[in-house]
Parts: sequence; structure tokens; C-alpha cells
Amino acid sequence: MSQAVAHRVIILGAQSAIAEAAARLFAAEGAQLVLAGRDLGRLNEIGDDLRVRGAAAVNAMELDLVAERSPIARLAEADEALGGASVILIAFGVLGDEERAETDAGEARRIIDGNFTSAAVWALAAANLLERRRAGVLMAIGSVAGDRGRASNAVYGAAKAGLAALMQGIAHRLAGTGARALVIKPGTVDTPMTAAFDKGPLWSKPEAIARVIWRAADRGGPVLYAPRWWRYLMWIVRAMPAPIMHRTRL
Repeated sequence: MSQAVAHRVIILGAQSAIAEAAARLFAAEGAQLVLAGRDLGRLNEIGDDLRVRGAAAVNAMELDLVAERSPIARLAEADEALGGASVILIAFGVLGDEERAETDAGEARRIIDGNFTSAAVWALAAANLLERRRAGVLMAIGSVAGDRGRASNAVYGAAKAGLAALMQGIAHRLAGTGARALVIKPGTVDTPMTAAFDKGPLWSKPEAIARVIWRAADRGGPVLYAPRWWRYLMWIVRAMPAPIMHRTRL
């Protein structure tokens, strides 16, 4: 599958495994990309690889996406480098230590800031930009963990639930403007962030999530599960009565 017109893509959090896999798909279509993240050296390595894979242009932007105080200005800078972005992907986040977060306010705040507060600020800046342009798509990587609160990841899930609600609200706001917004909800994904977890049949590779992201650049939304079958699994989880849920380790 190839795109009629190569995209101009800003990836916020381009060092994540899912973001890098998605960038490779965009590169193969000849896209122009701006890669934003904290490790400039790593971003340049990714950029070199993307050029070999067919990217028309790649720019690296060193940013602490959680701590950045001027997201509107920095996003405008990235947008200008592309001559107007057609895709903005919010791909950063932290898993955190749930057990520690239950008693450590600093860890709880880190998880919430890393997955919701900072992502929300960038999402609102991106929505404003695309609304003015009346074109383009804003995507954010959420999680199925936000579909129902569970003891094993209550803080992380709450942050991702907040991001999903915001993205759906932005999608509603942009409806009819020519721009779109959507949240992509992966299930369990085998990445460096989850290296310590035992893997089972429900785990996916980053490349599977990347394909959902790449296709969503042209169609779909406002909520996409990745892989798609997670939609049905999470419907069961959401529908489960609380007394039964409380006896499970889901």
C-alpha cells in the first residue's frame, strides 16, 4: 500500500519503539519528518536510518516534551521546518512504578505528567494549528489500560483515560473543519519499556501498532484499537460486573 502524496510528519517522542516503527513506514512513502525527543544523538541515528529507507527529509529536534514551557512555539518551529505538517503524532509516555506510586506522590505525579498533563498540552497546541489550517491529522498513542481501572496500573490507566477523553473531545471540535484527531489504543506491546514483563499470546510487536498509525494518517478514528481485536476484548473487560472483576487478576 502506498500513499498518493507523501506525508509531512511531526513525531513527538520519536525515540519510542512504536514511533520509530511508524516513522519507517512513513519514510518508505518518501515522507518528510521532524523527530522530537530528549536524546539528540539517538534521534540523529534514527534519522540516518529513515533517509536510507526513503525519507525525503528528516530533521531532529531536541526537546524535553514533559518539561517544555513553550510547546506552541516549538510546535510551530517544527511545523515550519516541514512547510506545514499533515500528521502530528504524540508518542511519548512513561510506564512508571505503580506500586511505588501508591505511596509516593512524586512517582504518581511523574506518571500523570508523563502520560497526560504534558501530552494534553501538546495535543491542544497541535489542535489549534490544524484547526487554523483546516487540514491534517493529530494522533496520540493511548492505551487499553485507560478503558477500565485496575489495581495493577491504576495511575497509568487513569492518565491514559484522560488523554483518550481529551483526544475524543478534540476530534469532536475538529469535526467538519477538514482536520481530524484520534487516539490509538494499543494493547500489551513488546518494547524496551515492557522488557521486564513476561510475554504471552496477547502481546504485539511495535510494527503491528505502527501499521495502525500509518493507515490512520489517511482514515479512521476517533478511537482505534491496535490490534483491532483489543476492541472486543476490552468490551468484555468493561462489561464485567465489579464483584467478578474484583476476584480476577485481569
